[in-house]
Amino acid sequence: MAARPVQIVAAFATVYVVWGSTYLAIRIGVEDLPPVLFAGVRFLIAAPLMFAYAWWRGARLPRHLRDWWMIVVTALMMLVGANGLVTWSEQWIESNQAALIVATSALWMAWFGTWGDRGERLSALTLTGLLVGFVGVAVLVGTGLRLRDAPAAAYAALLLSPMLWAGGSVLARRHPLSVSPLMVAALQMLVTGIVMTALGLALGEASRWTPTMASLAALVYLAVFGSCIAYGAYYWLVHQVTPAQLGTYAYVNPAIAVLLGWWLLDEHMRPPQLVGTLVILAGVALVTVAARRGAAQPGRERP
Repeated sequence: MAARPVQIVAAFATVYVVWGSTYLAIRIGVEDLPPVLFAGVRFLIAAPLMFAYAWWRGARLPRHLRDWWMIVVTALMMLVGANGLVTWSEQWIESNQAALIVATSALWMAWFGTWGDRGERLSALTLTGLLVGFVGVAVLVGTGLRLRDAPAAAYAALLLSPMLWAGGSVLARRHPLSVSPLMVAALQMLVTGIVMTALGLALGEASRWTPTMASLAALVYLAVFGSCIAYGAYYWLVHQVTPAQLGTYAYVNPAIAVLLGWWLLDEHMRPPQLVGTLVILAGVALVTVAARRGAAQPGRERP
C-alpha cells in the first residue's frame, strides 16, 4: 500500500511527458507514411511487446465473453477511433493545435461522468469550466478554418477524437474487467493493429509506404513509448483514480506538445489561436479544480 501513491505519481508522469511528445512523433511520421497504415503498423508492433510483458507479469487471457466484448468496444473507441482520427488529421494540422483540441477530452470526461445511475452531478464551477473550454475550442478551430490552415474534415476529426477517447475511458472505468490492465491494453492494441492495418491496405495505402529514417524512428517511438509504456500507464490509471483526476493529463500534454512543436518543427501560433489556447486550458483547469473540491466532500463521489 505504501508504494501505491508512488506508482500513481510515476504513471501520471509517464502519461504527461510521453504523450505530450507523441503529437510531434505522429506529425513527423505522417509526413512520409500514409496515416491509417502508419497507425496500424504502430499497434501491430506494440501489441506483441505489451502481450509478452503482461504474460511475464502473470496476466492471462480473458475467460469471459463480456471481457472480450468490452476490450473490443473500448479499442474501437479509444484507439481505432480517437487515436486514428488524430493520426489522420495531423497530415494537415500542426501537432501543437492537435494537442490543444484533444485536450478537451478532460471536458468530455467530466460531462460523460455525469451520465447514468452512477454519474456525478455537475457543479456550477465544472459547468463554467466546460463552457469556457468549449468556447476556446471554437476560437481555435474557427481561426484555423478562417485561415484555411487545414480542411474542415481534419478539424471535425479532431473534435470527434476526444469525445471517443473520453467515452471509452468512462466506459472502461464503470465496467472493470476480470483481467489485468496490461493484458487489456495488449489486446486492445492487437484489435487496433488488425483493424487499422486492414483498413489501410483496403484504402490502397501500401503503395504510399515509403519510409525514411525520421518516419521509422517516429514509428518505433510511438509503438514502444507512446503505446506500450504510456498507454499501459494510462489504462492502469483508469482503474485507480477518478475521471476528473485522470483528465488532468489533458492540460499538461498540450504544453509539452506546443514546446516540442516550436522547438523541433518551428510551429507557431497566431494571436487568435493563442487566445483560444489560453481559454481551453483555463476551462480544463476549472473542471479539474471543481473535481478536486467535489472529491474532498464526503458522499460526493460514487463508486
